[in-house]
Amino acid sequence: MGQALYRKYRPRSVDEVVGQDHITTTLKNAIKSDNIGHAYLFTGPRGTGKTSVARILAHAVNGLTYEDEATHLDIIEIDAASNRRIDEIRELRERVHITPGSAKYKVYIIDEVHMLTKEAFNALLKTLEEPPAHAIFILATTEAHKLPETIISRTQRFGFKLVEKDKVISHLKSIARLENINIEDEALEMIATHGGGSFRDSIGLLDQVRGIGKKVTPKGIQELLGIPPISVAKEIIALLAAGDKKGLVEKLGQISEQGVLATQVAKQLAQYLRTCLIEDNNILEPSVATDLLKQLIEIPTSHDPSSLLEITLLSTAAPNRAQALHPVAPTSDASAKVAERTDLPDSKVADTPAPAKTQPRPSVVLSEKLWQEALQQLKLKYNTLYSIARIAAPKFSGNELTLIVSFPFHQKRLNEIRNKQIVSDTVGELAGTAVIVRCELDPKYKPTNFYNPRPQLSPNKPDDDALENISNIFGGGEVLE
Repeated sequence: MGQALYRKYRPRSVDEVVGQDHITTTLKNAIKSDNIGHAYLFTGPRGTGKTSVARILAHAVNGLTYEDEATHLDIIEIDAASNRRIDEIRELRERVHITPGSAKYKVYIIDEVHMLTKEAFNALLKTLEEPPAHAIFILATTEAHKLPETIISRTQRFGFKLVEKDKVISHLKSIARLENINIEDEALEMIATHGGGSFRDSIGLLDQVRGIGKKVTPKGIQELLGIPPISVAKEIIALLAAGDKKGLVEKLGQISEQGVLATQVAKQLAQYLRTCLIEDNNILEPSVATDLLKQLIEIPTSHDPSSLLEITLLSTAAPNRAQALHPVAPTSDASAKVAERTDLPDSKVADTPAPAKTQPRPSVVLSEKLWQEALQQLKLKYNTLYSIARIAAPKFSGNELTLIVSFPFHQKRLNEIRNKQIVSDTVGELAGTAVIVRCELDPKYKPTNFYNPRPQLSPNKPDDDALENISNIFGGGEVLE
């Protein structure tokens, strides 16, 4: 089995580390002057070299040659994600006083240190306060904000940063040359962009695409990773500007059938909108574009990116939301639909206002009062959906509406794409802003206050409590006598 490229080309000395000069320069000077600290904290995004530099430093302070596969008894690596309890740290405290076997220092590398429990942190703190002269601690984490300040204050902190794309491309090109990988420059740029400044992710991706064919092309990478061409982002924005919901759904269906991932569509749309905002070349009204950009950033981390992308785009395309500032050049049949809606009857066409003249309503903060107004609207048009929504507990956070229900049946119904869209459109129309709707299950929640409670039943009607229970479980309905 061949060695993975990211391991094969992992740096083995401080001089081989790329893109972290602000850190390597300081460490080299400390090693040369023998001014070694007793505790270091390496923070920053994943794949930027924290663990590699920790290993390099551990070997360098001991005058040892760093070989990736070699291990040394005096260099101990601990994965805090798997050894996060106080027992493991107590064991470390007992062993830390044992002098090194053959090296000058006993070095402890604790990766993902933020995963330690509160008790484990307290135990570690005592060791960091009074460490033995022969012990060095190197803590690494992607989430420094989760570390207690007492731990941070007792370390020398080094912040790793994402590597500039040009440096990543240059490094990938040298690896491709050494590995005889025939790859186009544009394809290398796509890999570097997709890697997001992470050397490990970028090199891992190069390793993955090397088997595409005799020559790696941008098209091959797009197909392998589900990355859409840039024209897709332009078409979707054009459809948003026209408020063409039907066209949006059709377009999303097309690209899904082509194997394009919703997460990649969201990333490309976000990048395209960001460029438009920076260059002041807005197709959508700036406040709408900014609001959409915020929502797109959340999609890649969603448990259901496809549904959230569709809801987000449909909410933005709702009436009074999208406003075209500049015409978009036609790029496909989808753009033709934007320019002329021939599928509508003449009367509908005459009644449809021009998108460019539509002014967005001022945004209103989501609140209980607004939710009650939305329920009233739902009752008039969607009585079955209203009967479920009215027993949900609403929670508001920015432009997000979370509905808490106690029965899985209610959660399933409210999470249906059509029902989510109806609620999102109804609330969004009242608020004057795109609204993201989520539904969460909490078996402990017991609905108590309903909007517009049912009228008093006559003595001949079924028992009130029994009818209430049926309504709660099945979301309302007709009582047959």
